Amino acid sequence: MDARTLINLKDYPIDQDGPERDALITSIQRQLDDDGCAVLKGFLTPLAIEMMTAEASAVAHHAHRSFNRTNAYFTKDDPSLPEDDPRRRFFDRSNAFIAADHFKKSGALRTVHDFPAFDPFIQTCLQQEAFYRYADPLADVIVNAADEGEGFPWHFDTNNFTITLAIQMADEGGMFEYAPNIRQAISDGKGENFDDVRDVLDGCSDQIRTLKLEPGDLQLFKGRYSLHRVAPLKGQTPRYVAIFSYVETPDMVGSPERTKQLYGRVLPIHLERAGLRGDHYLD
Repeated sequence: MDARTLINLKDYPIDQDGPERDALITSIQRQLDDDGCAVLKGFLTPLAIEMMTAEASAVAHHAHRSFNRTNAYFTKDDPSLPEDDPRRRFFDRSNAFIAADHFKKSGALRTVHDFPAFDPFIQTCLQQEAFYRYADPLADVIVNAADEGEGFPWHFDTNNFTITLAIQMADEGGMFEYAPNIRQAISDGKGENFDDVRDVLDGCSDQIRTLKLEPGDLQLFKGRYSLHRVAPLKGQTPRYVAIFSYVETPDMVGSPERTKQLYGRVLPIHLERAGLRGDHYLD
């Protein structure tokens, strides 16, 4: 399979050095600086959308579905904190993730991810010197699958940056909402900004932005720093969104607790590398 038939290289010449690529990168960097999010509309070709939809549908039955209550940090309740503390605000979560080990290297999804120009392009857009693929064998390339009534409550991502490809959208709903850069890059947990997070959870924040993604759109998002959610879906068409994850620390994987929540299983590597992170945030 050739990634050149899957990526819209005419509009997004990520593999060609020159003024067009430079201008594209500059535009994306400006968007990321402004609100931590940039979208490349129609990044995939129609063929790619068709193939990835079929690929996701074929393994959708492997998705781990969970219905529980979680806070924005995926941590347990702490009764020693005030009742209105964001860490004690729990919401219903109903969603499903198709783990990375269900997607073949020869499939359309990994073909795009493994295109030689893809990672360097993303790294340049993010302006990251320390830039590594997520080493988690269950989570480096996944698909979020959601049906009617499902969604994802307010949360922060474990990895610093999240790159998503919209494959198939629901008939209605499923809007992506986020509060850009609500966390600050300060060590020892001092950049959590709990007051601003509380306002978002209470529905009284003026920082929330709403984004409508369409099949084929590529999104670059600073999910480690921006509180975000996916609104509940409506209709019979499932929503498929592929997620590529990158981090600033090599060999990093998800915590055992969060991995169990999202994928229903834990591998030995999650236990071996538990607690090995490059920052001091709660999750």
